[in-house]
Amino acid sequence: MSRHTPKAALVPSEFFDAGSAREILSRTVLLDKDDKVEYISLPEFSAQLVYSLSDNPATDPALPSDAKDQDEPKDRLPELYNVLKAVSGISEHNKIVASYGDGVLSLAIAQGENLLLANVFQAADFTTAEYFLFMAVRKLQLNPEVSTVHFLTALSDEEEMSLYRYFKSVEQR
Repeated sequence: MSRHTPKAALVPSEFFDAGSAREILSRTVLLDKDDKVEYISLPEFSAQLVYSLSDNPATDPALPSDAKDQDEPKDRLPELYNVLKAVSGISEHNKIVASYGDGVLSLAIAQGENLLLANVFQAADFTTAEYFLFMAVRKLQLNPEVSTVHFLTALSDEEEMSLYRYFKSVEQR
């Protein structure tokens, strides 16, 4: 089970120290004092994904109701983890993978084997999520007209058509 959370950061393994995980994450996101910070290794990117999820799934309104009954919240991971894992499965040169839910866009962009961006953006609606996606693609100087964007979350017909105006193709997994 994964969770859309804005409290996640990818840290190069050479700069990561498990004892400083909380401090590392607090440099990029605002943590509550009771946030539990965890991390998971992504050896394919020589990095650690540092993140925080709610300690108490029974009181977390962002979780689906079926997740609130699970006994082991440690099995939950941030959606950015799934986005990064999906990048490795794409054979195209430009690899753009996104997931949008609960007001959070999780986005990873790579060219060939080089990861260029892995980030989460708070976006109140899909139009705002598109803005962050287009901004990242433009900033990285990728041509969307020759690129496919892969979404891990379902898109409405309107959202998919909006993306087709800019990208060569839109894939939903």
